[in-house]
Amino acid sequence: MTIWLFYLLLGVIQGFTEPIPISSSGHLVIFQELFNIQLPGLSFEIFVNFASLLAVLTIYRKDVVRLVVSLWTFLFKKDRSDDTMVDVKFIGLLLVATVPAGVLGVVFGDWIGETLSGVATVGYTLILTGLALWFIRNMRGSKGDGGITLRDAILIGLAQAAALIPGISRSGATIVMALLLGIKQETALRFSFFMFIPVSLGTILLDGPALFTNPETRELFGPLIVAFIASYILTAVSLKWFQHIMAKGELKYFSFYCWAVGILVVLFLA
Repeated sequence: MTIWLFYLLLGVIQGFTEPIPISSSGHLVIFQELFNIQLPGLSFEIFVNFASLLAVLTIYRKDVVRLVVSLWTFLFKKDRSDDTMVDVKFIGLLLVATVPAGVLGVVFGDWIGETLSGVATVGYTLILTGLALWFIRNMRGSKGDGGITLRDAILIGLAQAAALIPGISRSGATIVMALLLGIKQETALRFSFFMFIPVSLGTILLDGPALFTNPETRELFGPLIVAFIASYILTAVSLKWFQHIMAKGELKYFSFYCWAVGILVVLFLA
């Protein structure tokens, strides 16, 4: 396998699995185990993460613009209308929800990487993800953007922190928690992916400068760009598809997939 094809496949896997509740990190671990290869380092992670971020911003561009405008008018034009206040509260709760993953990632990130990144962990956590998705498959909440509480944001943030463990899907964990808290499916989906924005930006700001000193970036710039493009396109396509799946209430199919892959991993790779 050429390095170009290798990075293309990794970009496709990362991009397609990032939005949907089947764990992108878990699938990269499985890919590594199946083909007995070493996953690329920091440069690859930053490139594909940035690509997925841009795809999310593209899909939700109207919502992003509305929130930015609302925050601007609130801060500088003293707008206190109901619609503006709902948006400002939404932004504040998003920031609160990102704190648990950030704190726990700093405290336990190295330990998780050393002890819970094996393929056996991925198999069991995929099965667990499937069970969680099955449990909430028929839930329909009533809370919209304005109904999310501080408690909701903290609990959804803790669910996102659980996804530090490979095999637990970030989108799956946050959406499951949101639906358990009585939040509407559309709002749960939007809140989940808006949580991805500050987390991803934080990763880029913290690790991005290393790109300029990392020899890997210069040596593999072409393959990295291929992975970036693949990740952007597949994230956008997968997210639009997932929105359609959520609207139809067909999360059970992701349960079946997680169970099938998780069981196969435990039986044959663990």
